[in-house]
Parts: sequence; C-alpha cells; structure tokens
Amino acid sequence: MGDGMSEGAAVTVTCQRCGQVAAGFTRPPFPGAIGQRIVAGTCTGCWGQWLKQQTMLINHYGLNVMDPQARTFLTRNMEAFLFKAGEGESVDTSKQGTVSW
Repeated sequence: MGDGMSEGAAVTVTCQRCGQVAAGFTRPPFPGAIGQRIVAGTCTGCWGQWLKQQTMLINHYGLNVMDPQARTFLTRNMEAFLFKAGEGESVDTSKQGTVSW
C-alpha cells in the first residue's frame, strides 16, 4: 500500500483504543516517538477513524495545516483520540470556522 498499513496478515497489534487484536502497521504513519507509539499499539482501523476525525477538525475549524499552532492542536487531539491521553476537541458546531489557541 505504501502508507505503512499492513499488507496481508504479517503485523497484528492489541490496539490501545479499541482493545482488539487487529492489523497493525509495518512502518510509522506519523513521524517521531508518537509514530513509534502508533506502530506499537494502534490498529489500522482506529488510525482510519482518526484520519476521518482529523479531516472533520480541519474542515470544521478552518485549520491551516501549515500553521504550527494548528499542527499542535491536531497532534494533541490525535493523542487524545488514539491513546485516550488528555482531552480531545469535540466538534461544537457553534464554533464553526474558529478555534482559540
């Protein structure tokens, strides 16, 4: 696939998010220590759910992913979503187009 997702049945993990033993990654889908943590404990299904959530956050808040603050916001939300660490942003439609740092 070229995106780090398991091709076949070679890699399985016990996912920290869903608790299932499922297909994992052959290489990190995200750089750095967080990427290694994703490889060690996140299934490809939950990663796909995060990508949908990330897209929703980007579109809902009108984020510019080139902005360092927006990237920090998304990384914080990714950690909350995948690892249940900290608080993630729930999408509040009354805040559409705005985000406070």
